[in-house]
Formats: sequence, C-alpha cells, structure tokens
Amino acid sequence: MKKIYYLSTCDTCKRILNELAPLNEFEFQDIKSDPITTEQLEDLKDKSGSYLSLFNKRARLYRERNLNVDHLTEKDLKALLLEHYTFLKRPVIQVGASLYVGNSKHTVALAKEKIHS
Repeated sequence: MKKIYYLSTCDTCKRILNELAPLNEFEFQDIKSDPITTEQLEDLKDKSGSYLSLFNKRARLYRERNLNVDHLTEKDLKALLLEHYTFLKRPVIQVGASLYVGNSKHTVALAKEKIHS
C-alpha cells in the first residue's frame, strides 16, 4: 500500500509532497476533510510502534490545553488523535510496511529514497 495522510491547508505538507513528486501510485487522504478512522490509526500505531510517535506535540491545541505527553497514556493519545486532526504529526507516508512520520529533513529524505528506489 502506498498512502499519504496529510493536511491540504498545510504549507509544509504541500512543500514535502512537491519534493517527493511524482506520487502517481499513492492514495492521498486529507485528514481534515476525511478524518482518520480508528482502524487506520491502529494500523499506523502498529507500524510506528506507539501513538506517541504519531502525536504532534507542536499542535496549537496541545499548547492551548496545556497538555504534557509525560502525563498522557497511550489510551489518552489515541483518543486525542481521533478527536482532532491537528494532533497527528504530518505528513504520514506509508510505503508498504514502511512508515515515515513527520516533516523532519531526515524523515523526508528516507521517504524520498524509499519512494524513488
């Protein structure tokens, strides 16, 4: 499976998708207009190892709610990820069994290498 979970209004996601192009074989899911399902999230967690690895600690809601991941359980993180799209670190790029989460240069470079190999 080749799929990208992203936010169409996010300039960083747009930049990364342009950098990774062409992505003709990929399915795209805009997590704002097509929210992630419980099954999809559980699949991503299984591939990434934890809900924490999928969680965006830089989200505006994270700061507004004064959340602290040190005090959140995996169950709490799952609930937050399902509650609002902003808590998902993005983009999430799935290439077969490999998963690339976030927008760090290293992660994007690894995804690009996998996609174009």
